[in-house]
Amino acid sequence: MIYKRSSELFAEAEKVIPGGVNSPVRAFKAVGGTPIFVQKAKGAYLYDEDGNKLIDYINSWGPMILGHAYEPVVEAVIEKAKLGTSFGMPTELETQIAALAVSMVPNIDKIRFVNSGTEACMSAVRLARGFTKRDKIIKFAGCYHGHSDSFLIQAGSGAVTFGSPNSPGVTAGTAKDTLLAKYNDLDNVKILIEANKNEIAAIIIEPVAGNMGCIPPVEGFLEGLRELCTANGILLIFDEVMTGFRLARGGVQELFNIKADIVCFGKVIGGGLPVGAFAARAEIMNYLAPLGPVYQAGTLSGNPLAMAAGLAMLQALDNDRAIFKRLEEKTAYLGAGIEKVLKANNVVFTINTIGSMISVHFDANPVTDFKSAAAGDNETFKKFFHGLVAEGVYIAPSAYETWFITDALTYEDLDFTINAIDKVSKTF
Repeated sequence: MIYKRSSELFAEAEKVIPGGVNSPVRAFKAVGGTPIFVQKAKGAYLYDEDGNKLIDYINSWGPMILGHAYEPVVEAVIEKAKLGTSFGMPTELETQIAALAVSMVPNIDKIRFVNSGTEACMSAVRLARGFTKRDKIIKFAGCYHGHSDSFLIQAGSGAVTFGSPNSPGVTAGTAKDTLLAKYNDLDNVKILIEANKNEIAAIIIEPVAGNMGCIPPVEGFLEGLRELCTANGILLIFDEVMTGFRLARGGVQELFNIKADIVCFGKVIGGGLPVGAFAARAEIMNYLAPLGPVYQAGTLSGNPLAMAAGLAMLQALDNDRAIFKRLEEKTAYLGAGIEKVLKANNVVFTINTIGSMISVHFDANPVTDFKSAAAGDNETFKKFFHGLVAEGVYIAPSAYETWFITDALTYEDLDFTINAIDKVSKTF
């Protein structure tokens, strides 16, 4: 494929945008080469500035569960834009989408809308600290909750040490209140809780990880976290920015029948526009201003265009309960096809899947946490990525990202993808 125009656009962008991109993973640093500039998208396909067509497995990192330019969402945004794009005042639309979200998700009474998943997670942690009157939180290595200071923490020298910042600009004072745990390791969490008795406000987790590839929780892990939190007065925060309204109508809480105290949303809930949200039972949410002492605000929160897109998306999912089964079947079909061709070509690999999320790891061992995800062969992944792009298939330009399956993908698209992987894997 030819990427002359994308290369020219990237060179222009580098002059006025740091690194030429507005989010780092788009810069292709992990895989090398020049980022592909998109002109438009429709259904399961991307069309770039050089006229190439690509089957899309990023889907804007998750929200396009029904495909790009889904007509009811597009029409809802257009009609709402005709009436005004922002008011900074309440609208009926906000209540409509809030009521629908609350009806779809277990164990929440109230929801507040913000503008991004980062903002949702940041606000959820502040709310948890205000509600519990404690300062510390536990997060898990490999889980990404946005770029708020509290979340950009790496491991210390031992299981009970404080974290240390892994980005300049994050202070040691912030880092001391963030404890880092190992994903899928309940004993590790118990050690941290014991070492910080009555000091931990919340445990925040991607209940199905998507930022070290797709990594589902091992049996008993989420149940164990719920028990530990209940026993120690800790709030359990599910970051369902990726999984909410994607893995099930009610997200991971419904899928595994586990109640979180606070749930964060993004991606699907905005229908492709910049939206985040956090929700909980009324007892917790009533601690937010203007009812309670925990302050959180946003001029564009509840923006009418975003609310229109989100409402149209949630209504579509609510009206088509079979979609999650269809997505799971497509994902399983794709996973089985990839497994067959990689085995036939003697490639060392592990595939993780759950619902409509899938990732391929180039390592023979089970991938259950960040350490095992990082053990994969990144050089092979680079060849895999660029080989697939050349064949007309676009996956995330990083070995640490899940693929997202959309309902717009046909079985012909899946077969095309499997055949492309067969061709590429023969070159390893």
